[in-house]
Amino acid sequence: MRNSTSGGRAFTTFSLLAACLLSAAAAAAPKNEGLYQRAVEAKPELITLLGRLVSIDSGTGSEKGLDAVGAIVTDELKKLGMRVELSSAAPAAGHNLVATLDGKGKAKILLMAHMDTVFADGTAAARPFRIQGDRAYGPGVMDDKGGIVTAIYALKLLQQMKFTDFARITLMVNTNEETFSKGTRSLIDTLSKQHDVVLSMEPGRAADGLVVWRKGAGDLLIEVKGKSAHAGVAPESGRNAAMEAAHQMLQMAALGDSAKLTTVNFTVFNSGDRLNTIPNAATVRGDIRVREMAEFDRVEKDMARLADKKLIADTEVKTSVTRGMPPMPVNPGTEALARRAQAIYGELGLTLTMEGSGGAGDANYSSAAGTASLDGFGIVGGNIHTENEYAELNSIAPRLYLLTRMLVDVSTNK
Repeated sequence: MRNSTSGGRAFTTFSLLAACLLSAAAAAAPKNEGLYQRAVEAKPELITLLGRLVSIDSGTGSEKGLDAVGAIVTDELKKLGMRVELSSAAPAAGHNLVATLDGKGKAKILLMAHMDTVFADGTAAARPFRIQGDRAYGPGVMDDKGGIVTAIYALKLLQQMKFTDFARITLMVNTNEETFSKGTRSLIDTLSKQHDVVLSMEPGRAADGLVVWRKGAGDLLIEVKGKSAHAGVAPESGRNAAMEAAHQMLQMAALGDSAKLTTVNFTVFNSGDRLNTIPNAATVRGDIRVREMAEFDRVEKDMARLADKKLIADTEVKTSVTRGMPPMPVNPGTEALARRAQAIYGELGLTLTMEGSGGAGDANYSSAAGTASLDGFGIVGGNIHTENEYAELNSIAPRLYLLTRMLVDVSTNK
């Protein structure tokens, strides 16, 4: 969380949730020794599969890499007897994967993961998968290839247990989560409404936690039109779009609201291509994160208002806010799933932290569709989206146990 001293309502909810979770942990059932042993024994194979996936560049937009990852995942799931369907992720690259397994019970559970990373082609060769101590390193090792392999091996453990007391378990693997799932949102919405529960395979939090709320995310845009002029001969005859854009960026950067956990950050600035010319155009792009949908509207109106407060006369300023992912709020459905997860982890003598995140994910969409959703079931790790991204190998067996037991618990307690 970005600001732990504000957002009182959110943290009151956290306090109540934490009390429930501690109570659940105290009443934890005995560990399922057979399942835990299977999870421990699956670890070497899981790491091998993780290495294969991490060794493929699959940045959002890298169709060849995305399809290569999808092919490996498809093969693994078909070995489990799952029906696998691939569909175009247009306008994004690659093909979304949906695998289904039918059982004999009542519960319908959706698992969600994503195969795309934030890394460019060539990264896997430059920083190949490696194990150092108790950590694995490589592009996307925790976000979210660790989530994919955890889901696959939990399904394998269910098969070993001959557990079929569910109506359907579906695994959806997205190709473009890192860009707001623009090619997958309708699929997520449809699948979410067809299932009772969504468990999202985003990385486990560094403190060994799950995610009970996420901020919504959107794009900010400032566009400025000015007038070109020679920077040395007649600069006064021009209207410097870059200077005006910088002014607008600085005044609009103050539109965040720490009390509501709203953040506004401008991150990309483009203007001009010659040092001796006053630029006639500039664009500034940025990122907005909100806990409340109304904050999108408030920031949009305030940006339009501030656009009239110009530094340079006779420039034209336009602003916009593009809403990406809606917020994922804490709700009774999420709290109920969190209590179940905490009780299960308590069987191992471990405690899950329950956290919020400024990062948006596909659980934002499933939650908005009205389906109880809980996030962060992947491998624990850190340094997400950096050259030092890592996965904690010692978290594999406990996390595999957690997910498998959650599938059993949700199925048998429908």
